[in-house]
Amino acid sequence: MSETAEVMKVRCGVAGVGSLGQHHARIYASLPQVEFVGVFETDDVRAAEICERHGCERFETLEALGAACDAMSVVVPTDLHERVALPLLAAGCHLLIEKPICASLAEAERVLEAARANDRIVQVGHIDHFNPVMSFLEKEVVAPKFITAERLAPFTPRGTEVGVVLDLMIHDIGIVLQLVQSPVKKIESLGVSLVSKTREDIANARIEFKNGCVANLSTSRMSLKKVREIRVFQESGYFSFDFMRQSGHLVRTTGLLEYAGKLRTGEVDPTDATAVPLEPVLIEKGEPLALELAHFTASVAAAAQPKVDGALGRRALEVAITITEQIRSAKQG
Repeated sequence: MSETAEVMKVRCGVAGVGSLGQHHARIYASLPQVEFVGVFETDDVRAAEICERHGCERFETLEALGAACDAMSVVVPTDLHERVALPLLAAGCHLLIEKPICASLAEAERVLEAARANDRIVQVGHIDHFNPVMSFLEKEVVAPKFITAERLAPFTPRGTEVGVVLDLMIHDIGIVLQLVQSPVKKIESLGVSLVSKTREDIANARIEFKNGCVANLSTSRMSLKKVREIRVFQESGYFSFDFMRQSGHLVRTTGLLEYAGKLRTGEVDPTDATAVPLEPVLIEKGEPLALELAHFTASVAAAAQPKVDGALGRRALEVAITITEQIRSAKQG
C-alpha cells in the first residue's frame, strides 16, 4: 500500500438515539476511523436533532441502515434488543449491543447464533470494562479472595423495563466474572421492589466461585446520589476504587501488618486516619464510552474478537437472571 493510500473507514450507525444513544452518535461522529452514516430512531424530533447536529441521515428501516453500515450500536430498551439485532445481523452488520445483551437467555442465544451464521462480531456494552480503573485492575489483580461492589443511582424511568439487576448490577457481574476467572459455584440473592412494583429496585447478591473467591454486590436505583465503587482483596493487600472519579488506592498486606504493630506499641494514634498506609493509585483518565467504541470499531476493522464479546455478555446475563429469579421466588414464597 502506498503512503498516500486512504485507509478505509468503518461505516457506523446507531439504532436508538435517546439518552445514551445520542452519545454513541456523538462519539462515532468524532472518531477519525469512522464514517458516521446515520440513525434509526422512532422519535421524529430526536432523529432530526441528531441528524442536524452530526450531519448524518435518518433511515426509515433497520434493514436500510444496516445495508449502509459495516457496524451498528443497538441502544434501544433491553426487551427490544433481539428484535433490532436480528435484522441488522442479517444485513451483514457487526453489532455493539448495549448491556444486557438481551432480556432472556433464549433471546441471547438466537442473537449469538445469528452472529455466528452471518460471521459477524457481537460486542456487549459493558462499559466499565473500558473504564481505566478496570484496565488497571485487570493487570494488577491476581487470584482475588473477596470482592465488594456497590452501585447506586437515583430513580429514573429509563431502564425500568427490567429490574435493577439487569439494569445496573449486571455491570458489576461482568466485572467480577472477568476478574475472578472461575466458574460460579453458588449464588444467594435478595431484593425489594419499591417504585417499580413488579421488578426489584434494590438488590444484593453473594456470588461464590469454585476457586473460593466470594463477591458481594449491592445495587439500588433508589439512591439520592450515584455511587460506583469496588474493593478487591487478595493476598498482597486490597484495592479500593471509584469508577466514576477514576481514582483509588492500594493497601498492602505488609503495610497493614506494620501499622498493626505500631498500634500495639502505641506508636500511632488509632483515631488518626492519616496513619493508615494508603498508597494512591494514579489512573490515566479517559471517557469509557469513547474507549469502548474505539475498541469496537478497531475490532471490526481488524476482524478480531472484541474484549467484551457475546460469550461474556451471555455469562453475565445468566448470572443476572439467576439472581432475578431468586429474588422473584422469595417474593412469591
